[in-house]
Amino acid sequence: MNLISIPAFQDNYIWVLVDDEQHCIIVDPGDAAPVLKAIEENGWQPEAILLTHHHNDHVGGVPALRAKFPHLVVYGPQETHDKGTTRVVKDGEKVIIRGCELSVFATPGHTSGHISFFSFPYLFCGDTMFSGGCGRLFEGTPTQMYQSFQKINALPDETLICCAHEYTLANMKFSLSILPEDPAIQDYYHKVNELRVKKQNTLPVILKNERKINLFLRTDDIDLINKINQETNLQQPEERFAWLRSKKDNF
Repeated sequence: MNLISIPAFQDNYIWVLVDDEQHCIIVDPGDAAPVLKAIEENGWQPEAILLTHHHNDHVGGVPALRAKFPHLVVYGPQETHDKGTTRVVKDGEKVIIRGCELSVFATPGHTSGHISFFSFPYLFCGDTMFSGGCGRLFEGTPTQMYQSFQKINALPDETLICCAHEYTLANMKFSLSILPEDPAIQDYYHKVNELRVKKQNTLPVILKNERKINLFLRTDDIDLINKINQETNLQQPEERFAWLRSKKDNF
């Protein structure tokens, strides 16, 4: 299936998977208007909606889309049961839509019931992982988010991280503030900055590259450990993850 991104609000991406017959799966439609416009312009036939969590900028467009296409099946976690979800799914389940099989796994942290959908090479991780960063901890704990990151990090190198916000430049500015001499972070920051100057997307990103530039995936990295040890001595990677998230919250 082909991957399409639809911009929404200030920095959201609504992801759409489209097959050769123009049937499509819509991920986290916070706003129905740009989705309906794309459907009309491209002749897509919507089959299903996937929801990762309950925040309005991910679910707000569901009622209007279901009003237009009443047959749509809406898959989402328990926390979206009152947001238009017609089939609640949970960790370990498989969703099959017109031959496309998606694995569901729990990725709590941003919200307590957040889930992600994976169909190689595409990972739809909502507000769990961003390029160069991770989601804010509105309901979950740093340990939960760390464990969610470990699940994502176990996926194949060529996994495409389809996160829901264009936060990459801000995340890389933060990363540079932590490890200003890191060549991979420096190079990626300059690349991202050039893309954003041209108003181009930085997403999706390949997990193999994300492992090099996302500090939240580098909690066992000696350079990061040495940096943290200038302030405090943290023994566990979960503690270093929490330290990073706290720093980012106040950046």
